This record gives sequence, C-alpha cells and structure tokens, in this order.
Amino acid sequence: MTEPEEPPGPVELPIDGALDLHTFRPADVKGVVTDYLAACRERGILRVRIIHGKGIGQLRQTVHALLPKLPDVESWHQAGELMGGWGATIVILRPARP
Repeated sequence: MTEPEEPPGPVELPIDGALDLHTFRPADVKGVVTDYLAACRERGILRVRIIHGKGIGQLRQTVHALLPKLPDVESWHQAGELMGGWGATIVILRPARP
C-alpha cells in the first residue's frame, strides 16, 4: 500500500519581472498576480511581463480585470510581438515611495 502524496507546499517564484501563469490554477491567478507585482515593486522592478497565453482568453480577461483595481499599477498594455503579443501583458508599476 502506498501512502498518499502530500500536497505541494508554497511555490517559490523567481522575482525577475516575468510571471508565467500557465502553471497556476485559474482560482489562484488574482492572488498570484497581486503578490508577484508587489514583490517586483519592492525590488524596484517596475516593468513586468505577465504571460497568460493566447488560448480562449480566460486568463487574459482575469488579469485585465484585476490590473485597474491595483493602486500600484501605473499602466498596462498588450506585449509586442517579440514579447508574446496578445499572449502576454506588460505592466508598468509606480515606484515605491522611500
């Protein structure tokens, strides 16, 4: 008899200005995006690429609905073709105040 696997613990993400949402459950996306953007801002990373994929657009819609609600987001736009086109969103964050 094998023992059931333990649920995975928290996932450590590299805070490097690029967040790929493909590995997250849709229910977790809002929290992941919010926390990741805050961590980037704390580190002085003010330009962030969120990769949501092209697919049917569910993740893109979720991200685009969330961004206007975040006070630290200065602006956002679809990525250029070399950065993922409509499969990614570029977010510009406001600098943290000293």
